[in-house]
Amino acid sequence: MAKTASANISIRMDAELKAAAEELFDELGMNISTAFNIFVKQALREGRIPFTISRGVPNRETIAALQEAERISKDPHVKGYRNVDEMFEDILG
Repeated sequence: MAKTASANISIRMDAELKAAAEELFDELGMNISTAFNIFVKQALREGRIPFTISRGVPNRETIAALQEAERISKDPHVKGYRNVDEMFEDILG
């Protein structure tokens, strides 16, 4: 099998993050270089980042909806229903 040329890449990251990654990858039997190569190969296979990237927090619209739901749930003037059938009975009469 022909050996392919390799290229070096330099990545800056927080020292604590690097240490934690090295520890994890060592436990998995690889180094950061191998882990990065696995990531890149998977990204190329899938044609995308191979995992979901998110902020991990709700956006403003979701926060507003959650706050509205909280307000509604505590408002004694808002009619509630015990189940969907009860709701449709009220709506459809």
